[in-house]
Amino acid sequence: MLATDLTLPVLYSFRRCPYAMRARMALKISGCRVCLREVVLRDKPQALLACSAKGTVPVLVLANGTVIDESRDIMQWALSQNDPEQWFPTEKGGLCISIKQLLDSNDYEFKNNLDRYKYPNRYPEQEPEYYRAQAEQFLAILEARLNTHQFLMGERVSTADIAIFPFIRQFAHVDKKWFEQAAYPRLQSWLDCFIQGELFNAVMQKYSPWEESSEAIVF
Repeated sequence: MLATDLTLPVLYSFRRCPYAMRARMALKISGCRVCLREVVLRDKPQALLACSAKGTVPVLVLANGTVIDESRDIMQWALSQNDPEQWFPTEKGGLCISIKQLLDSNDYEFKNNLDRYKYPNRYPEQEPEYYRAQAEQFLAILEARLNTHQFLMGERVSTADIAIFPFIRQFAHVDKKWFEQAAYPRLQSWLDCFIQGELFNAVMQKYSPWEESSEAIVF
């Protein structure tokens, strides 16, 4: 859909980036409309760099000029506007702390090992199998949680599930044959649940890279 409301927030994104995936899913479920600017990471537009010197996606620029350039913060902003599926706990406390700890483990330690497993030419210090084994420590934690309940934090989807599954998807795609036969049946089913879901497929729609002359797209 072409954008006609110039007061909408602007989202710089790249659909195959796991950070962008989780931000897009939160925006979509919340019903927050944004002007989408799909970028090519190897050719980042100056408009993106002017908003955030980090040059990473996603970046959300609110109508008042506020810049949010961390995906978890974008998720929190979107769901603070509207959280129809109650992805965030309704009561602050121990559950919020547990979600944060799990996301920290995903975003730092697991992502570090995932990058080294996925891009062995960039990290020749160890064989890819070494980094896969390191990453498996996190997979085992998730599998144990899913042995207890349907989703990571209980019997309903939470921000933990949405924020983590894009990275597990990326891990699985490095060596799909290995992942499919690995001893993580609950995790495999959990991943398939999201990959086959309507919401994920809606946010994965392909768009042409944004240019200054492009018509704005309402996402």
